[in-house]
This record gives sequence, C-alpha cells and structure tokens, in this order.
Amino acid sequence: MERVRIAAHAKLNLFLRILARDSTGYHQIETVFALLELADELTVTRTAAGVSLTVTGADTGPVDENLAVRAARAVLDATGNKFGVAIELVKRVPVRAGLGGGSSDAAATLLAVNALAGNPLPRPELMHFGARLGADVPFFASDAALALAWGRGERLFRIEPLPAAPVLVAVPPIAVATPEAYRWWDELNPGSGPRGPVVLDRAALGTWGSVGRLGGNDFEIPVFGRHPALRTLYERLAQTHPYWVRLCGSGGGLAAVYANERLRDDAALGLGEHAQRLIKTETRARPGDGPAPLP
Repeated sequence: MERVRIAAHAKLNLFLRILARDSTGYHQIETVFALLELADELTVTRTAAGVSLTVTGADTGPVDENLAVRAARAVLDATGNKFGVAIELVKRVPVRAGLGGGSSDAAATLLAVNALAGNPLPRPELMHFGARLGADVPFFASDAALALAWGRGERLFRIEPLPAAPVLVAVPPIAVATPEAYRWWDELNPGSGPRGPVVLDRAALGTWGSVGRLGGNDFEIPVFGRHPALRTLYERLAQTHPYWVRLCGSGGGLAAVYANERLRDDAALGLGEHAQRLIKTETRARPGDGPAPLP
C-alpha cells in the first residue's frame, strides 16, 4: 500500500480515580475508557524519507512535538527507515478537552505507518510504543471499544462493549492541560497515601443505567474549583435527564450519555451554543476500523 486513511476516535472516561503518585512523579489511576464515533481523520502516504504533517481544523502546536509525528518516527525507526510518510490530519476532536484526540491520532498513526510497511510489527509492540507516547495511547491502539485501565492508564482489560448510545459533548472556551489538572489535584491532596480498593463486577458495566451509578471523576473537584463556569455547565447538563454525565478526562470538555436521540437533542436545544460548542455523537459498540487503502 502507498496511501491509507484511518479514523482516530475520541474517548470518554466513564469513571476516573487517581490512586497515588508514584516515586517517578507519575500518577497511578483506574478508569474505564469508551470510544466515541467522533473522530479525527488521518491520511498517511508513503514518501521517500522523513515525516511531514499538515493539519486542518485546529492548531496542534509545533510539528516535532506532535504525537502523530512522534508515532510515525517510532514505527519508521523500528522498521529500518526504508521510507518516509506524509500525514494529513483533519481535526474534529476538540483540543485540550479531555477527549484524547492527540493520543488517538498517535495510535492511528502507529497503525497506519505499520500498514504501509506491510504490518511487520504486532499490535502488542505498537501498544508498547504507544505507552511511551502517552498513557491512553495504548487504549486507542488496542482494538477495544470499552476497556478497564489501570497503572498510568496503559494497562488494559478489554470489556464487552455497551450498546451504542447518543452523546452530547459540551466544550466551553476553557482549555485544561493534563499536567495542570494533576498539579491541582496534588495541591488538594498533599501527601495523600494510596486509595482504598474498589470492587467492580460485570453488572456495574453491563448497562448505561448501571454505568451512571458508578463513581465520578477525581479531576472534577480541582478543575471545577479553578473553573466555576465548568461546574455550572456540568450542573446544567445533569438536569437534562442523562444516564451519565461527567467531566471528560482532565477537562475542559463535558459529556452526557442519553437513552435516546430526542433527549440528547432537547438537551442541546436547551443549552444552546452561545457559551460553548456542542457536538452530537454516540458511543461505539465496536472497535475502530483499521487503516483503509486508498488509490
């Protein structure tokens, strides 16, 4: 193959607990990742050498720091740098909203460049590369639509997906960087020891109703404390009769899951888009599709 296209789906954290900060400074967590239909689109083309990146739809920062570029270089290095790639990235997942867009772009690039090389690297090795790029990259590279994650978020247990359900994502003009959110949590929890155990059974993740009764997101208290407007928006979303509503990852997006499209659409109408961007999507009941060859 000379050219492939792949979708890089966003994710939700159905719950998120910060367990402890380890000796390296990283935080140990436990969470459940769920894929959304909302996705960026990448087209990756073989070139003679090097890695180039063209982005439309958002400012993703310096090219050399982009996770997709770093992912491409990791696979090219591992396969002998026999060719280069040109990456065309169409951004639809909001940046710094807690939806994992950058990590998903990295995972999609790992899969795409590996496909262009003839798939010499097995998926576990690609996931290992992903863990070096970011804690949630392995989930996006794992061929799972729903997974329990722990450690830094890179250790995964695949779970049978829930039925697809309508989702409303609300993104106010508040960007939250993950390191900032962890720092705020540390300030509220100085010297805190390891958290106690939680027992999850299949029933807890068996229906959207049971998921709605799971614990919350430990980032909500510190992030809402810094951004009261996010708390207000969260409270408004919670009044729209969702199964589930949470801060997206470390923020600053919020998401709600509904029983049907009418409830979601009514919620969007009631909230309006004067103070926030609204995205209608749904959860995925199957993993993301792999790279598709293009002429």
